[in-house]
Amino acid sequence: MRRTTIALLAALEASIAVLVGLGIALVPSMLLWAVHFGLAAPVDAFFRGAVDVWLLGHGVDLVVQLDAQTAAAVGMPGADEPFTIGVALLGFAVLTFAFGMRIGRRATASGTPVVGAVSAVVTTAALATTFALSAAAPAAQPVIWQASVLPAVVMGAGVLAGVMVAIGRSGWATDAATTVVRSQQDALPAVAVAGLRTAIRVGVGSALGVIAVAAVLVTARIAIDHPTIIGLYQALGAGIDGGLAITLLELALLPNVIIWAAAWMLGPGFALGAGTVVSPSVTLLGPVPGLPLLGGLPAEGAPLGVLWLGLPVLLGFGGAVLVARSKPERANEPWWATLAVGLGSGVVAGIVLGVLAAASAGAAGPGRLAEVGPDALLVAGAAAASVAAGAVAGAFAARARGSHRLADAVPDDAPWWGDVRRAEGQGPGRDAAEPRPAEGTDDSDETVELDGFGRGGRR
Repeated sequence: MRRTTIALLAALEASIAVLVGLGIALVPSMLLWAVHFGLAAPVDAFFRGAVDVWLLGHGVDLVVQLDAQTAAAVGMPGADEPFTIGVALLGFAVLTFAFGMRIGRRATASGTPVVGAVSAVVTTAALATTFALSAAAPAAQPVIWQASVLPAVVMGAGVLAGVMVAIGRSGWATDAATTVVRSQQDALPAVAVAGLRTAIRVGVGSALGVIAVAAVLVTARIAIDHPTIIGLYQALGAGIDGGLAITLLELALLPNVIIWAAAWMLGPGFALGAGTVVSPSVTLLGPVPGLPLLGGLPAEGAPLGVLWLGLPVLLGFGGAVLVARSKPERANEPWWATLAVGLGSGVVAGIVLGVLAAASAGAAGPGRLAEVGPDALLVAGAAAASVAAGAVAGAFAARARGSHRLADAVPDDAPWWGDVRRAEGQGPGRDAAEPRPAEGTDDSDETVELDGFGRGGRR
């Protein structure tokens, strides 16, 4: 397939990704305009609001300036001054990332991943910039340079992930850029490449394991506290159209909540305003945003919350053992290489979870709501330390087990030809019924000599 065709297809899919995400934000806005305001309010304001929500979902900060009447109704310190909303509604970013993965896989299958990636990223940046410029208003102003960069970064990350998945399944692509990358990789020492791959597998796997357990925990909390959540919906009195808009907003915020739960399990926890903390050991809350989903927050520290701190350690240990079992030949590598793999796994897990924590945090409003979400550095440090401890223990445990297996595979009293057959990959040796050759004779290509005591040796 020609490169021009690949570029056009990637641009088309990137455009669809942007329009689908914008449409999800636009539907509840149009319902509010039609049902709640009776088509009387200016429709362009609702379009700008949908664009702001979509941009906010990709990490673009929104500078808000409320009028005097609205600021008085909010009743929070600093509401009458310009303030920033920066909590990314990561549901939109997840959607863009998923489209990017699809583009990356398709471009790699065609043999031109770089062309597809560049086309998708440039298209996303151009559309996001255009929408940001069209949504600018005195009441809410998106940061233009962030709108030009951050959605494209999310799309590029998805394309890169799709390319890596496709390469892992079917091998390297054939274009010039991937050929250069492959040649540079082949120039590195084999031990370093293998160790880096193992560290990435264990680290990313452990981080995703923490996120998966956090998702299960959030689901359980919603199921347990659903009466409180329903009561908050009823207390808001938003109606059907307003309730639908709030529900879609909560669905967009759900990835953030899952990451916050992961930060809770790692120990640092998260904040819902300045001076607040929600962690396994303690929960200190003040007034929180009026989202029904937050009705599932724990009222106090979990009685056995410290037990959750062992989860990333177990995930690191299990990941290192599973990866080592798939590569038993690495039991003979130097001890420092095993240690480096374990520590590198912790670093990778810390980077992944730290980046996710940083993406999920930000300002949710004026005053004390300027601090919402986990501390990225604390989350990264806790994840790196716990996963590294488990991965180092698991790597050395698998190493010891592999060494014992290699030793047991060749017993000390085994016939000499068993070593040769095993080394040549011809099975465990001769059958037990096959007679051993007499000393001084040779039934193979090797030369056998007799020493002064009549014992045979091979050269």
